[in-house]
Amino acid sequence: MPTVHLEKGFRFFFYSNEHLPKHIHVAGKGGELKVDLESLTLMYSYNVKKQDLNAILEIVEQNRFYFLRKWDEFHGNENS
Repeated sequence: MPTVHLEKGFRFFFYSNEHLPKHIHVAGKGGELKVDLESLTLMYSYNVKKQDLNAILEIVEQNRFYFLRKWDEFHGNENS
């Protein structure tokens, strides 16, 4: 599971056997979540504080195109 970004105590990563839609997993500070990179919608959240959620969503939005590029590099054409 490659880590593609670290910021504010959170790890942004993919699993090796991912599926569409393109998304990023985030873990840290006792919580985890998943965000759809195309629509920037929250797909899953567990034990994430509201202020952390807002910070994470801002980081995902700021790095969206970088994360999409990393998704394509890691998963190749089968999940594009």
